[in-house]
Amino acid sequence: MSFFRPLSMRAQEEELMDDFSLGGNDLSEALKHLRRLNKLFAAPGPTLAGVDQLWKRIGSPGSLSILDVGAGSGDINRKLIRWSERKGIRLTITLVDLTEEACEEARRLFCREPRVRVQRADVRDLPEASADIVTGSQFVHHFDGEQLAEIVSHMLRASIHGVVINDIHRHRVSYTAVWLATRLISRNRYIRHDGPLSVAKGFNGSDWEELKRRLDHETMTYEWRPLFRYSVIIPKI
Repeated sequence: MSFFRPLSMRAQEEELMDDFSLGGNDLSEALKHLRRLNKLFAAPGPTLAGVDQLWKRIGSPGSLSILDVGAGSGDINRKLIRWSERKGIRLTITLVDLTEEACEEARRLFCREPRVRVQRADVRDLPEASADIVTGSQFVHHFDGEQLAEIVSHMLRASIHGVVINDIHRHRVSYTAVWLATRLISRNRYIRHDGPLSVAKGFNGSDWEELKRRLDHETMTYEWRPLFRYSVIIPKI
């Protein structure tokens, strides 16, 4: 992945992780390295902020179910578990991913956590009202245009109260930081290729406004969060 590339428009190339014919040990290793990047770039923050806001919006219930789609190994949910403990919330989390490698990593990571279960599935096939809140972290940047609106619509359908999206701000600073970090911490081909590309496929305010228009969803809100991420809340109408 080139260090120099234009970022005025969202990149259209597919990430290696989008090719489900690859996988194997390289993908399993990439998921481990991705957890290091998530920690380095404070990835859980926007999801936690969005879930907390939506939870308060629906009346701060004492029990809450979350379904995390495109979850990978699901590591960002560890902060949600600690948040629920502080708030006294009875929390259950379902991690959903299409690849067996991700599901295996998630099962290993949460093997001693009874509040978390893992399901291999496509978001398009999830039943209606599967969980109170459906989340997606670094997931929706894999889609564009009508396909993006379709995927988010499926997330909304699977939710009872709404959707929280955590995704990347497309910006020269974040691109440079991720390009350098991926080369410092990993030799894995997924990490070195997909890390910078995921930033180039990320979003800015006009992209979220376009999604809001396609969804025809006036109550959708988005805010910039550190480090170069967005927290997007789409309440169920």
